[in-house]
Amino acid sequence: MIVKENPARITERVGVVPVTDPAGVDAAVRRAEAARRDWSARPLTERIAALRDGAAAVAARAEELAVLLARESGKPLADCRGELGYALAFLEWVCERAPGVLADRELDDGAGRLVTRRRPYGVVACVTPWNAPVILALTKLAPALAAGNTAVVKPSPLAPLTVGQVAAALPHIEVVHGGAATGQALVTHPLVRKVAFTGGGAAGREIAAAAGSMLTPAVLELGGNDPALLLPDFALTPDDYERLVMASFATSGQVCMAAKRLYVPRRRAGEFTAAYVAAAERILLVGDPLTPGVTMGPVISAEAAARIRALTGRQGTAVPLGRATGDLSAGYFVTPTLVTGLADDAPLVAREQFGPAVPLLPYDTEDEAVARANASDLGLAASVWSADEERAFVLAGRLEAGFVFVNTHNRTGMSPRAPFGGVKRSGYGREYGEEGLLEYVQTTVAHAPAAFRPGGPGMPATAYPGRA
Repeated sequence: MIVKENPARITERVGVVPVTDPAGVDAAVRRAEAARRDWSARPLTERIAALRDGAAAVAARAEELAVLLARESGKPLADCRGELGYALAFLEWVCERAPGVLADRELDDGAGRLVTRRRPYGVVACVTPWNAPVILALTKLAPALAAGNTAVVKPSPLAPLTVGQVAAALPHIEVVHGGAATGQALVTHPLVRKVAFTGGGAAGREIAAAAGSMLTPAVLELGGNDPALLLPDFALTPDDYERLVMASFATSGQVCMAAKRLYVPRRRAGEFTAAYVAAAERILLVGDPLTPGVTMGPVISAEAAARIRALTGRQGTAVPLGRATGDLSAGYFVTPTLVTGLADDAPLVAREQFGPAVPLLPYDTEDEAVARANASDLGLAASVWSADEERAFVLAGRLEAGFVFVNTHNRTGMSPRAPFGGVKRSGYGREYGEEGLLEYVQTTVAHAPAAFRPGGPGMPATAYPGRA
């Protein structure tokens, strides 16, 4: 059994789910496969209607589910409400866009007749993380189901409860629970035709290897060590500073696309630091996620807390940020911290810290800042901040990142229409946007060359080299 504790009050049990053994995984995949033919044969309009019915059922329980999500993940209640709302908005976007994106394409001209169709894969295996479990499940499930696939989802053992409730409201989703062994059994199942994974690099390598052993295509959204570059002309308002603070510390910094390295012009570093610390004092309130006004809760586990404290205690000067309320000794709370005086090879700079600590890194020239920002084998997201939008977009084109925010960062810069995913070792494939929809279909073709259509001239003599 998986016993889920509340990371803000670790003596509190939130819920229990059974671990799915290999036989249970096999049964779940086979149920999904049995449902696949009927589901894929239904008109797209019927599939969309069923998805909207499921979304309405989730919306009717939104407050209850937000509280559950806050208790199991440690995210502030307002954030959990926002996640559920955004997840449902994304599902609606998929319902609106799917008919146009997934429609057959036909070309009939002098070269012949060509029909291109989008066909579902079959059973999709979705392996999801704990830090934004609902939206990161629906970025996979919504386009997969709309396209006519069925799905088996394995939530993270660190946040399995809310995903299970949401999945139960939507059509043709099986849920399995467990750790690496359950994931391995799912990803290597011979009836799974597509794998979608969000998580860390180590787990991503295991998922990719397992999927590859079955020649199963996969989409992987992995970690990032995401730089935020403030150009010398940056002109941030107090609200801008608050957004930048939350870009690093939302979900206690446990976000793949969080601002994890702050590059600031050296001559403005003092000014920036003072304004940043002041903004954190206004916007960061650490405490129990269910306490009104709290904007940062605990980290997810004792292991995560120990790892972050070790990173901030090794080198540099740590500047505590924000305010606190309540009894922080009851859970896995870590003080949000800005760290100065670090070299680029310091662990907090060179690694994805995935927690509430961020390094401030002064630079002298833009070329230097770009080179240092790109000096990572990860390339998920980045941001550029400038009073000149055009200048920011030009510099964005020089950054080795799959998604570059301009004058914002993290969730405030996301849009359902904007494809999201990494370059380098931050994964492959895309979620969101039309590209995210197309991840869950295969292109099939019917082609009648003009030469062989009724009344056509037959094969031309030049069809093959050397043919007389």
